[in-house]
Amino acid sequence: MNPVAEEKKNEQNAQPEVNVNELIKVKRQKLADLQAANKDPFQIMKYDVTNHTKDIKDNFEEFEGKVVSIAGRIMSKRVMGKASFMNVQDKLGNIQSYVQRDVLGEEPYKDFKKYDIGDIVGVKGEVFKTHAGEISVRASEITLLSKCLQVLPEKYHGLTDTDTRYRQRYVDLMMNPEVRDTFIKRSMIIREIRNFLDGRDFIEVETPVLTKNAGGAAARPFMTHHNSLDEDLNLRISLELYLKRLIVGGLERVYEIGRVFRNEGLSVRHNPEFTLLELYQAYTDYHGMMDLTEDLFRTVAKNVLGTTVISYDGVEIDLGKPFERITMLDAVKKYANVDFNEIKSDEEAKAIAKEHHIAFEDRHKKGDILNLFFEEYVEENLVQPTFVLDHPVEISPLTKKKPENPDYTERFELFVTKREMANAYSELNDPIDQRERFVAQEALKAAGDEEANSMDEDFLNALAYGMPPTGGIGIGIDRFVMLLTDSAAIRDVLLFPTMKTLN
Repeated sequence: MNPVAEEKKNEQNAQPEVNVNELIKVKRQKLADLQAANKDPFQIMKYDVTNHTKDIKDNFEEFEGKVVSIAGRIMSKRVMGKASFMNVQDKLGNIQSYVQRDVLGEEPYKDFKKYDIGDIVGVKGEVFKTHAGEISVRASEITLLSKCLQVLPEKYHGLTDTDTRYRQRYVDLMMNPEVRDTFIKRSMIIREIRNFLDGRDFIEVETPVLTKNAGGAAARPFMTHHNSLDEDLNLRISLELYLKRLIVGGLERVYEIGRVFRNEGLSVRHNPEFTLLELYQAYTDYHGMMDLTEDLFRTVAKNVLGTTVISYDGVEIDLGKPFERITMLDAVKKYANVDFNEIKSDEEAKAIAKEHHIAFEDRHKKGDILNLFFEEYVEENLVQPTFVLDHPVEISPLTKKKPENPDYTERFELFVTKREMANAYSELNDPIDQRERFVAQEALKAAGDEEANSMDEDFLNALAYGMPPTGGIGIGIDRFVMLLTDSAAIRDVLLFPTMKTLN
């Protein structure tokens, strides 16, 4: 198509421009008129809601002929002389309201005709079904509860701009039912996680967000300053070290679902603040954590979605089958065709990395390079639920070494849809070994690794009192929600994701 013809086609398809500022002026004048007539909606303190729209629709036989009171936002409206229709949306759905002048009354009907899309109303009336078969409420009373002074997006196209959706989630929730459904499911997922753990004798606790030592993970923290103490503090990057202190104290099974903060980049998988579940159980190991994790994922999916077979990005994921278990060594051998059992030194590992064009740093050891191979060759193949076991000691500073091979640790990560979903250990409880690991981490930090752990003397003091053999796990709640809601990006499951401020 030539440019002139394409331009004419675009002109024909273009929507008529709406002067938003003029519409807002009209809305404000309507409010002023209401206030002058002593009908200010913002002076109304409450409205008694008897039912939600979904309940009425799902149980029509029970509600037919009964009077209900609903409340919500006007999403559409058709005024036709003596009778009109409007669609009212609440948190669970929407329902049609049939508005007749002779039923409502002449003056209230005049007021109703001036209501705008977006206004919040209360509707009292009888439940019935129209000739067209649509379940509706025949309005006998309509109360304007709040005046919408902004302009909602055009209903047939909704709010589709991703950036605007994230920045103005309140509008996104109004316009896109599937978004509301995602966040309702998020709440259900967290509730089911709590039910699962509470039913297994775990207790939920809370630990500090502000901490002198942001340890427990490989991440750069956010820093802040406490004026009264005149002391620099960090926002926590993990929940681990405080929860382990509670295991030392004898609580045996603890968990926390809380916000953590990592000063890192943004991506479809990463947000600088996110929700983390960490749990610790005395007298078990990482095998016990694998069994618990598999049961948790399966139970939550079943209770929230009604099935353990889900679809993610068009791919069927079966959480009902036993999860695959494979060591990191075997996974790299399988997918990269490199056997690190045959590599005896750091220099040999670096030489192999160069052959495979794997970028590494001078400080990296054999275990670090094994992990780089895993990230490059293996992760993209881990679509179905897979536990990757036995990570090298270099990347596992808080984990027990394997007794038969101290170069590796009793650690696993769970991968689903090519993403890490969980990270777990047989927790290191030897205070002498732990100090040596912290010293090694401090050396890495001194060499420029901003994500290395720092020495934590109080945590070492706690371990010196004796911590029983313990299994621990961290599960990213946001990624779990992404999985169960088929969401492509982490921002899709965060009500208010971190965004760069607009100038």
